[in-house]
Amino acid sequence: MRPKEDEDRQLVGRFMEMLSAERGAAQNTRAAYTRDLDDFLAFLARQRCKRLVEVDASDISAYLRAGAEAGLAPASRARRLSAIRQLFRFLAAEGFMPEDPANRLAGPKRGRPLPRTLSPAEVDRLIETARARIAAAKGRERVRALRLHALIEMLYATGMRVSELVTLPRSVLAGDTRVLLIKGKGGRERIVPLNAPARAALECYLNVGFDDGLAPMVKTKWLFASRSAEGHLTRQRLAQELKGLAAEAGLDPDRVSPHVLRHAFASHLLDRGADLRAVQQLLGHADISTTQIYTHVLEERLKQLVFEHHPLAAPRSR
Repeated sequence: MRPKEDEDRQLVGRFMEMLSAERGAAQNTRAAYTRDLDDFLAFLARQRCKRLVEVDASDISAYLRAGAEAGLAPASRARRLSAIRQLFRFLAAEGFMPEDPANRLAGPKRGRPLPRTLSPAEVDRLIETARARIAAAKGRERVRALRLHALIEMLYATGMRVSELVTLPRSVLAGDTRVLLIKGKGGRERIVPLNAPARAALECYLNVGFDDGLAPMVKTKWLFASRSAEGHLTRQRLAQELKGLAAEAGLDPDRVSPHVLRHAFASHLLDRGADLRAVQQLLGHADISTTQIYTHVLEERLKQLVFEHHPLAAPRSR
């Protein structure tokens, strides 16, 4: 590694340390920033550009153009630009640069995609299929079926992020089991209610999984413990199990994921008149504009309702 590149990586390392220490950025967030900034540094090395502290707006624009020409999606380019902006904002604030070269750069235009969701009937079908698995399973397969049922009930009852759910400690049940204290992004805490079906499903899983010696995992501090390197069920494993259950329920597996159940939670609450601010708090969104995307889902549903059922929407013969 040449001295320039080594110096650049040291500066990026300082930025990553700041994200962890001052902003409490999650591991997944830090990993995403690292990938994007590594790609930017690799571009600078290929172009034999200046040192990182000498980069100007034209260098960043050239990087974004190269991404567009390579077919990189606008959302991916916007994410990379966000990482670059935060890096240079840090370098300028710490005095490594006289000014922030990314301050006035416009990001790529992109349409905001509506979140994929499921209808209440489809969620019910998924849950009923999970229950049917329990009735048909024995031994360790029964424990896995109980675990999956508990996970689905909790996802749909709380709208938690999948990373929040799989990393829940057993101590979360020490207080009132009707609510859970969740530690979300940036270390922000929030309280979410746990309805009766979710509590019952969780109790069945814990009673069998940890007391009857059938569980394929060891007791740890985690609520959903496993033999993975992390000590708890992984996001990837939950997504795989959920897609398998979706296929069994007659649903398109591509439409079903833990995040889709989070979307369903929010959409169904708003559909039944829940306050947008309340849904924002339950989801743990720092900015209400993030929550407002769900109102667009409802608008699209209402438009479709009018187009399909209003008498004036149908073509009429003269």
